[in-house]
Amino acid sequence: MTTSAGSLVGPRHARRATLLACSGLLVVAILLSSGCTSIDRQTGPAVTTLGPRVAVLPAKVISNFFVVEAKQADGKTYRFMIDTGSSTTLVSPSLAAALRQKEKKGPPRLMRVRSANGSEVELPTITLKELSLGDARFARVPALEHDFTELSVHLGLQIDGMLGFTLFRDTLCTMDYPGARLDLAPLPFLAMEPRKATPHSSTINYDNGQSTPLITVQMGNESFVVLIDSGSDGSLSLNPAGLHPRFVLPPRTGNLAATLGGDRPQLVGRLADNIALGSHSIQQPVVDLTDQLSSLGGQLLRNFKLTFDQRRSLVTFARDVDGPVQIPPRRSTGISFQRLPAYWKVLSLIPDTPVSALPVQAGDLCIRVNGEPVRAWDYERYTALLKTATTVTYTFLHATKEQDHEVPVFDLVP
Repeated sequence: MTTSAGSLVGPRHARRATLLACSGLLVVAILLSSGCTSIDRQTGPAVTTLGPRVAVLPAKVISNFFVVEAKQADGKTYRFMIDTGSSTTLVSPSLAAALRQKEKKGPPRLMRVRSANGSEVELPTITLKELSLGDARFARVPALEHDFTELSVHLGLQIDGMLGFTLFRDTLCTMDYPGARLDLAPLPFLAMEPRKATPHSSTINYDNGQSTPLITVQMGNESFVVLIDSGSDGSLSLNPAGLHPRFVLPPRTGNLAATLGGDRPQLVGRLADNIALGSHSIQQPVVDLTDQLSSLGGQLLRNFKLTFDQRRSLVTFARDVDGPVQIPPRRSTGISFQRLPAYWKVLSLIPDTPVSALPVQAGDLCIRVNGEPVRAWDYERYTALLKTATTVTYTFLHATKEQDHEVPVFDLVP
């Protein structure tokens, strides 16, 4: 997931490698970075059971992530992110304990997950006896066990799992961002009663060779491949290799991006060219430059109702309004934080910004924002503050002394 909102950083394992099979995590929030990961050994696919009609779940778009809640066989309700950029489903240890299929005794089987940059981690493999999403049932679901504590703390709400793209292979899956709902339909039913296309929709063939959706988009006179990655909260992550992108303003240093290979400065800018997404136009989008696979994240996807037909490798982008999609400015105070329950730890300062003149440095601890304890500022509230505020007052703890600093909020990328 990458964050576009300013100054919160995700966990150290931010690169998708430690997590999913493909997705993104940037520092202004807690992200799982773009760039597909590969898995050494695949288990069999889940078995899907749907009724004769569409299964509908309410959804929430939280920090540009598509989130649903669903009650499971143990009677408890769990919260999931839908991650089209991942070919693998990940679940928390508590959810794994509740839903896992009984297995032979012995040490857990581990699976190596490898990111595009070659870094690897090992995660325990499990099989979920059944996973429920409303009226949709998925039996014998292969999954990996992962601790979502840092992500949950960062976003300010409990995350219990990330559902990979291949889980929905036997459904017509619609992620309706504007309508805040997830629709899962049985494909035979929809073959008999196809949905009517809206006036502002575009259907595109995608490459499913990596078990994730890769489409071709146009930038000026050049075309390139991007991953549709709902597991990233950014706009467009662009790998410029082989391309000739033009910018309204040259790319500049942003917040710190955390990867398995270490932290690196983020480069952000706004393209001078529009991006053609089928018949849709993305007007001069904000981009994060990457050396990984280019991808479309939640900040851009949230403008659409996305429907995936994995049997025919088709994705439909639909909008209720006409005209180009506009990506708002990226605002910041110039400080990257690692969010913890009692304090936010400064990870980096963006050079040549107003914060550079303040006596603040990496490692400092922020305990209050605008006079309120940091625990009162979940990610959504803090993001909303940066969109409208002209200044933010941070209270830093230096030894036993507290010191307030009023920091201007500026357009990192106008």
